[in-house]
Amino acid sequence: MLQMNAGIDPGANARALVTAIEEAAAGGADMLFTPEMSGCLDRDRVRSGAVIVAEADDPVLTAVRTAARAAGLWVQLGSLALADPASGKRRNRSFLIDAQGMVQARYDKIHLFDVDLPGGESWRESSSYGSGDRAVVASTPWGRIGLSICYDLRFPDLYRVLSAAGADILSVPAAFTVPSGQAHWHVLLRARAIESSAFIVAAAQVGLHEDGRQTYGHSLVVDPWGTVLLDAGEEPGLYWADLPLDDIAAVRGRIPSLAHRKHIEDIDLP
Repeated sequence: MLQMNAGIDPGANARALVTAIEEAAAGGADMLFTPEMSGCLDRDRVRSGAVIVAEADDPVLTAVRTAARAAGLWVQLGSLALADPASGKRRNRSFLIDAQGMVQARYDKIHLFDVDLPGGESWRESSSYGSGDRAVVASTPWGRIGLSICYDLRFPDLYRVLSAAGADILSVPAAFTVPSGQAHWHVLLRARAIESSAFIVAAAQVGLHEDGRQTYGHSLVVDPWGTVLLDAGEEPGLYWADLPLDDIAAVRGRIPSLAHRKHIEDIDLP
């Protein structure tokens, strides 16, 4: 898992991603997970507009696919900001890339972050980005991965759909703010793991970024019982975790909540 301090230069970010892929493969990893906005983290919409391009033209995606193929490594590329000529807006898009460098799945972030924070920060993701409208689960040699991005974490209905579709691992790449991260990051990720009886892998941005924002870090791996297997703290770098996938069946047998789910439509109101 790459915990990253991405900047405004896609070229520099691409080089960091390629290095991480090479080091992960050399260390014996099966898959590398990277954060949200791995290609460019820049809240200046005019400046970022000069480097955000359509998927077919994105140099970061090309570099990651080439490196994945050369290393023989799967990569869950947390997300890239991409231009969407059809809508005139951008897409926050996640990719699952196989060991041949082929894109096996794409997911566009569904829930967009529009908020005014007490400290004066204001975010209007929907002013620049279009939202996705489909949940995505994809197969890998080790199990099925459900894709999500950052703010999606606050909407358990998405993870209910992903787990119902057979997701064994839930990927939650993020660039959480520090105040919300301190308050909610660990508890929400543990809750999603417990209610889905699945592993969570949440690669995060960290530190003071070139565009002036501060992100929380603490990339996490959480097992289906809700135990934190890895907390990367507050330093950029490559972090390692083994996923004992047999634990999924053990937890689901111990507490078969997925089998007991009910679809509730009716409610009595006073």
